[in-house]
Amino acid sequence: MTGTDPYVPDHGDASYDVLHYDLALRYRPDSNRLDGDAHLLCRAIQPVTAIAIDLHQLQVAKVSGSPAAVTRWVQRGSKVHVTLKSPARAGAEFTLRIRYSGHPGTVASATLGDAGWEELADGAIVAAQPHGAPAWFPCNDRPDNKATYSFEIAVPPGYHVAASGDLESSVRRGSAVTWRYEQRAAMACYLAAVQIGRYTVRELGGDVPIHVVAPGDVGGAGFDGSFGRQPEMMEFFAGRFGPYPFEGYTSVITDDALEIPLESQSLSTFGRNFATGDWHSVRLVAHELAHQWFGNAVTLTHWRDIWLHEGFACYAEWLWSEECGVQTAKGWAEHYHQRLRELPQDLLLADPTPELMFDDRVYKRGALTLHALRRHVGEECFFDILTSWVAENSGGSVTTAQFVEHCSTRSGKDLSSLFTAWLQKLPLPALPR
Repeated sequence: MTGTDPYVPDHGDASYDVLHYDLALRYRPDSNRLDGDAHLLCRAIQPVTAIAIDLHQLQVAKVSGSPAAVTRWVQRGSKVHVTLKSPARAGAEFTLRIRYSGHPGTVASATLGDAGWEELADGAIVAAQPHGAPAWFPCNDRPDNKATYSFEIAVPPGYHVAASGDLESSVRRGSAVTWRYEQRAAMACYLAAVQIGRYTVRELGGDVPIHVVAPGDVGGAGFDGSFGRQPEMMEFFAGRFGPYPFEGYTSVITDDALEIPLESQSLSTFGRNFATGDWHSVRLVAHELAHQWFGNAVTLTHWRDIWLHEGFACYAEWLWSEECGVQTAKGWAEHYHQRLRELPQDLLLADPTPELMFDDRVYKRGALTLHALRRHVGEECFFDILTSWVAENSGGSVTTAQFVEHCSTRSGKDLSSLFTAWLQKLPLPALPR
């Protein structure tokens, strides 16, 4: 079975999971050439004799498997269809090796836009949400199939490689430097990223290792007012949401300007245009950091539940604003409630459709839903709900129904009418006082 989510059709195969990706890559920035050798540790969910792997545009040279040998494979469009010599029973583990190469680009979608591997003026970035992971490695592109990762990326000397994981080594071998990263926490494949450029590294300190990877000339008061405050943000969010869920955190600032920041696990990417101290930049730095709890540690099962990521990260902006004296969360809620009242009432938060899944109303109405919950259950209960939600679901995949049930259980209240109004109906509810 392929195509597991109507928001991202023709991606993913529900008959198996990938447990671990071991990716050995070689990239040449001058020609945008990528050579890959991928080992996928898989587990059958049901008895399987054939599976589908997502890979876009890049050409496969060979597929092999163990202990379930591969008798046949064929690449059609953005799929690699693999037939096993012997059926894999439900629960059985097997490894596939896929060697591939080509010039990576983006995966196009009329409704979702382009996502994937993007060339910079001198380097490359991955912007994979929600459907771009197959642009650079063979994967089972389902948000609910979370796996661990090993990355080995060889690039010419002079380039720095940042990836969604912890740096293990950087070793020069001949004409290339090989960077090795490990992501030991389960990660959805759209959250895997590799960013390549001529960067320097700054350590910001704090209890959690925080690094900024950026061109050497990025700095000054603007940098200090946004990226420089990340240790404070980290400490504040840990107090509201629970301990930071990964071993470290990296912000990449590209030399190129970017329209929006890019989310990935334990790593966020910004253009140098965000290295300012104005509130717009500060809130986005806070927003991407908050995604490490809501979106990365706790990940949606279905794309229709995107508010569980974006509404939570947007509300985290308001909490940080309140903490640093810019504006209270109540003030932001009133401001955006008035703005949403003036917009079309045609977005269903619990199922916004692929066309509207990244509409700003998802972010703001999602945040307003959390503010309404906070007003309804009280301060102590609200933050208990958030911390326990992360603690109980870190590393897993969740749904809106699970969150609603969690809130009712932790609060001891029937919250069905509140969530029905905010999530399941089109008209914007009144904002609780």
